[in-house]
Amino acid sequence: MSQGAKLQKEAMHMLKLTSRTFYIPISLLKPTLKKTVASAYLCMRAIDEIEDHEELESETKQQLLRSTSELLKTKFDNEAYRKLLKPYESLLPEVTLRLGDWITVCPIDIVEKIKESTSVMATGMADWVEKEWYIQNKQDLDDYTYYVAGLVGVMLSDIWEWYDGTSTDRELAIAYGRGLQAVNILRNQQEDSERGVKFVPDGWTRVDLFAYTEKNLALADEYMNAITTKNILLFCKIPLALAKRTLKALKSGKEKMSRTEVEEVVEQITNE
Repeated sequence: MSQGAKLQKEAMHMLKLTSRTFYIPISLLKPTLKKTVASAYLCMRAIDEIEDHEELESETKQQLLRSTSELLKTKFDNEAYRKLLKPYESLLPEVTLRLGDWITVCPIDIVEKIKESTSVMATGMADWVEKEWYIQNKQDLDDYTYYVAGLVGVMLSDIWEWYDGTSTDRELAIAYGRGLQAVNILRNQQEDSERGVKFVPDGWTRVDLFAYTEKNLALADEYMNAITTKNILLFCKIPLALAKRTLKALKSGKEKMSRTEVEEVVEQITNE
């Protein structure tokens, strides 16, 4: 097996370990798209693990995220990156330590776009770590969800356009990411509150948050109207359907969907 094929296989394995929502739709993509989207997802997951880390100090997170953002702006120096992480190596997960490998998996003519989006995300995350994720109003919530999820939507739109010229509205792409993130915020509200973090604007009730989520998920439906490539459409439909079903479960007082329900949704969409 060539080094490239080996790395790609390891990327898919890492994806399976780190994302229940995205592993399934990515594994259904055609080879070039699969490799590209897997690489892009893992790059963003690598920095997300720094932002979310429970043991790292705020200043450390900011320094790691901002330094990584800078490294992504030029030819990626993996040695400098590993040196940066060295003092925290034992704390950080493999997906973060191997950012250089995920960049290598990405096709050469789209890799700069992936690095640019990940760099912007890292800076945005560092800013929110600095603010201690204090979300005062809707503008703050929009800003936070843009950096941690809306950017994923924009990056996917860049990939679709590069792949076969599929042109999508970037604002709707942001809403797609926002909608998925808002479902996560609703799902983790209790857990976040226990660790002293609140992703809900001051004065908002859970009903307000449901309304915000539903509005963005409706825009996500609109986003997909521009997509005619079946393989890309299949990919976009699965996380969105899972988000909608999770929202329904949360509204009825359940914490999340069962594994069987997830499988049912995926089967239904793949058989459409």
